Amino acid sequence: MDTAMLRDRARIIKQVRSFFDGKHYLELDTPLLAPNLIPESCLEVFQTNRIIPSGINGKPSSQPYWLIPSPEIWMKQIIARHQINVYQICKCFRNGESCGFLHSPEFTMLEYYTINADYLDSLALTEELFASFNTVFNLPFERMTVAQAFARYAGFDLFAAAGEPGAMEAEARRLGLDPSGLETAVLYDLIFIHAVEPHLSQDRPVALLDYPAFVPTLAKHNTDGKTSQRWELYYKGIELANCFTEETDSEKVRDFFISQEHVKKQTSLVPHNVDHHYHKHFDSFPACSGVALGLDRLIMAICGKSTIDSVLPFPMS
Repeated sequence: MDTAMLRDRARIIKQVRSFFDGKHYLELDTPLLAPNLIPESCLEVFQTNRIIPSGINGKPSSQPYWLIPSPEIWMKQIIARHQINVYQICKCFRNGESCGFLHSPEFTMLEYYTINADYLDSLALTEELFASFNTVFNLPFERMTVAQAFARYAGFDLFAAAGEPGAMEAEARRLGLDPSGLETAVLYDLIFIHAVEPHLSQDRPVALLDYPAFVPTLAKHNTDGKTSQRWELYYKGIELANCFTEETDSEKVRDFFISQEHVKKQTSLVPHNVDHHYHKHFDSFPACSGVALGLDRLIMAICGKSTIDSVLPFPMS
């Protein structure tokens, strides 16, 4: 990376900090290692071991730790304890990722949580953040629901098809995809990636709202029972951010952990420990919305670059 790109990267990170500091969000600095992680069946993680000098019978022993795929596991504990708006810029780690175009196993994440807010409040805040970069982005964001995007680009009613046995499989085949053996959530993702995502607007950021509730997340559900209070933000076909109105019901958080841990035990290449008491933090958790934004991808967008490697000081090969 040349000096100009290093300066641009530093300038953008400084601007992000200035934005949130100006709104009196508290910047956090939480650990990169964790003895437990939030189970997410779509992610693989990195494991390491802490060597304890005086272990059993005075001999060294080891304790497993995992590099965080997101600072969420620490940040939510602080939110539960102190009920404050927070943000963090930190390194995150996801195993099994390709390198070069849009992914890096080690990357920089911006996460911010706003109390007494929902996903629409976070969308307005994110649009304001993007506006702080002056004329780089064509604003305001385009907004459409996931159902509208499927109707427009994939050519069918998502929720009608999801509720009719065999209908999603038939739509996938019509689109030239192989749906063999895929459950609804995975099939939805396959169609989205191939038939919807490539057609999203290229000239302005697009916020896709109200994701299907059959995709398991820690986002609150809307009153329709079909959708969750979640959006993802795309720019030039690249996903930049993911947002939830955070689930605050401790029993629903517990159930999510149980279901995702079950899936990970069956499919994960790198299993990890799960804190089975973590849901208790939500006994005192405020109404809250959180956003996870890939900062390297944001830097790509602002600087007009086409690969993530071009904005990393030391890209992985």
